[in-house]
Amino acid sequence: MDRADIVDQAFRDRLAADDLPPGRPASGPLGATEAVAVFRAQCLSRNLDRRSRRMQAAGQGYYTIGSSGHEGMAAVAAALRPDDMAFLHYRDGAFQTMRSSQVPGVTPTWDMLLSFATSTEDPMSGGRHKVLGSKALNIPPQTSTIASHLPKAVGAAYSIGLAKRHAPEHKVLADDGLVMCSFGDASSNHSTAQGAINTACWSAFQSVPMPLLFVCEDNGIGISTRTPKGWVGENYRNRPGLKYFHADGLDIYDTYRTALAAADYARRHKKPVFLHLTLVRLYGHAGSDMQQAYLPKEVFEAWEADDPLLHSARLLIGAGVLSAAEAQAIYDETEAQCARVAEEVVTRPRLSSAKDVMASLIPPKRHCAPSNGPSDQARLAAFGSDARQMDTPQPMSRLLNWALTDLMLEHGEIVMMGEDVGRKGGVYGVTQKLIDRFGPDRMIDTLLDEQSILGLAIGMAHNGFIPMPEIQFLAYLHNAEDQIRGEAATLSFFSNGQYSNPMVLRIAGLGYQKGFGGHFHNDNSLAVLRDIPGVILACPSNGEDGAMMLRECVRLAREEQRVVVFVEPIALYPMRDLHGEKDGGWMRRYPSPERRIALGEVGVSGDGPLAILTYGNGNYLSHQAAKILSDQGIETRIIDMRWLAPLPVAGIVAALDGAEKVLIVDECRSTGSQSEALMALLAEQTSLPHARLAAEDSFIATGPAYAATMPSRDSIVDAAKALWSAT
Repeated sequence: MDRADIVDQAFRDRLAADDLPPGRPASGPLGATEAVAVFRAQCLSRNLDRRSRRMQAAGQGYYTIGSSGHEGMAAVAAALRPDDMAFLHYRDGAFQTMRSSQVPGVTPTWDMLLSFATSTEDPMSGGRHKVLGSKALNIPPQTSTIASHLPKAVGAAYSIGLAKRHAPEHKVLADDGLVMCSFGDASSNHSTAQGAINTACWSAFQSVPMPLLFVCEDNGIGISTRTPKGWVGENYRNRPGLKYFHADGLDIYDTYRTALAAADYARRHKKPVFLHLTLVRLYGHAGSDMQQAYLPKEVFEAWEADDPLLHSARLLIGAGVLSAAEAQAIYDETEAQCARVAEEVVTRPRLSSAKDVMASLIPPKRHCAPSNGPSDQARLAAFGSDARQMDTPQPMSRLLNWALTDLMLEHGEIVMMGEDVGRKGGVYGVTQKLIDRFGPDRMIDTLLDEQSILGLAIGMAHNGFIPMPEIQFLAYLHNAEDQIRGEAATLSFFSNGQYSNPMVLRIAGLGYQKGFGGHFHNDNSLAVLRDIPGVILACPSNGEDGAMMLRECVRLAREEQRVVVFVEPIALYPMRDLHGEKDGGWMRRYPSPERRIALGEVGVSGDGPLAILTYGNGNYLSHQAAKILSDQGIETRIIDMRWLAPLPVAGIVAALDGAEKVLIVDECRSTGSQSEALMALLAEQTSLPHARLAAEDSFIATGPAYAATMPSRDSIVDAAKALWSAT
């Protein structure tokens, strides 16, 4: 017999027999009307869980990780305001059903059952996944990735104080609001959770406003692994900068009273709070989980005996708020409602094509107030002595700095964050002087935690900012890539375009740094970014292009709500010369602020019959090689892709018009590199003979062999000659 049915029958029998679990009597500020509303939300959540299992058994439902045992979260919802943004644990159905009762026009039974049925009419995901979430309820959708939502909760909480000082056009959160984030006891051990909580504490320790309510739902087990008794409390009770509260999650009165106090503390003191709720887990981890395979029967039977609905009934009956019959009637009403609605939702349409599934990968465009840009006086005041150098050729690092200055002058909602971006001005000086021009509010020196940097950006984007986080080196991204892959990139997809987190992520990367850092500061692989649906990947090869592409990246984020990754080739930051010492052949003048390079627009140099298709450092090296090839009678055209994802297919094909052969030059490792996709593109869409020159499948060495595994000027010349002479 399904444990859900056993628990259901036990609730009925024990309520009728007045056989209720022991506990303290009701006390505290929870009023009678509100208490009944909480109990109703609990009953609805419980019966939604039961109905999801029946739908799955009938082949009409697709998700059975339920909230049973965690119904105390309804009391937490009652203690908060509906405009407090909530990033929820996947067991928080009762939080959502309770908040639904606080917002007119929301139909939780219909909405959540549509989600279980993966109907296109699901108001959150449009049938793409069963996710808790609601635009009307200020609950962004959450994935099942463990603890991955904590970093962005920190970012959203931080954004409240910043938005009060620098209100963005698309501001969402109230000045006196807070952000709530819930997770399980097992999740609290995850490095992502540890990092996010540490970041909140680190900020609060320095009196940075952080109105954030962490709620740890401690049911004592993570799938099959038990949490040591007392571990969560000992781990979080005495953290510097973190206020700890504990409540019995089986007692709605205690939970409400404690959550109310915790929220009031976070709201008034602008400090992070850790609310620790002790709960039970019912039915196992999910519908397919056979908990009897790893738990003694007496353990889960004891949890079932502590059913939170029985505790709520005991409290309400004891307080004279409800009779046993009235409590049973509420339970029966919600069960009947779920059964009735479930019969209807399974008839509603579902996604049926790739086009339907992919429709929300890219968020919708949004209206932004037009800007005429900064005045000449404002620019002159910001640039200072730099203004006198704008008519002379400069290396990439300086032109990017100037582009960032113009963009931040024009758009007050742009905020940069990262390790050493402020006072130091970045490891390579790209953000020099920006903290003097725009202040520490907009140039945030973060702690050394890439997950927290990206989470800060995602959370701030939820409140209308255009974040420009910096990852100091490409190799460091791998500490935090799920914040892009699992969080930022999926938000529009799982919310049917209702939520977005636009940003421009700047990463210093790729190879060719002479004798510095080896692999950890020279990473020539972009594969982890190329295959993320919806993410735009840009890579300039010179300062003029970089400035114009950066402007387009900000436009894409601001107006089209896109997640953009802007990879800046480290070796080209200071590059001045092309063919000979002091020839200045790779420096460029600063393009006027209104000029930009559109997404998909490629660069073409020359019109020879041998096309060299490349990007980044490869473009620089190919220009060196082109001179040698020309001297030997082989004329080239160099096509700089600029945009690596999505591939600029139309631009590439157009640029190949008139070419006879194509050499791909790719500085990234052969396996997983852009060259693989380009070889496929050329085979599928052209008849041109082609070859590729890519880096070896190797890490990068320090010292004299720093470039040994990657294409060089001479290897490009050799590959071009071999291709050109081939019959």
